[in-house]
Amino acid sequence: MKFGIILQSNKPEHIWNTFRFGVAALKEGNFVQINLMNEGVEAEDIPDTDQFDISKKIQEFKDLKGIILACETCLKVRSKSESKICPITTMKDLVKMIEESDKILVFG
Repeated sequence: MKFGIILQSNKPEHIWNTFRFGVAALKEGNFVQINLMNEGVEAEDIPDTDQFDISKKIQEFKDLKGIILACETCLKVRSKSESKICPITTMKDLVKMIEESDKILVFG
């Protein structure tokens, strides 16, 4: 199955659970793409805590060949020109992800 996930939160628990789900889905043989939108593009800046090892979950997701993309406009709103963890994307790419996915999930 192809999962398209939109993460639009910068809350540590939301980010952590998004990537936890993505890892679980990849381990079951699914295709998973996560699009970081709105505050979700800040995921790379959220520090790990004892409860939420965000950087480890992101790396595990990437190691399992999950795809992460960050909204170019959302980055610009935050005075960023790029993401440290993934390539940037546009609305056209988001539309394509939605068209090609079997299921769309929104976290945040």
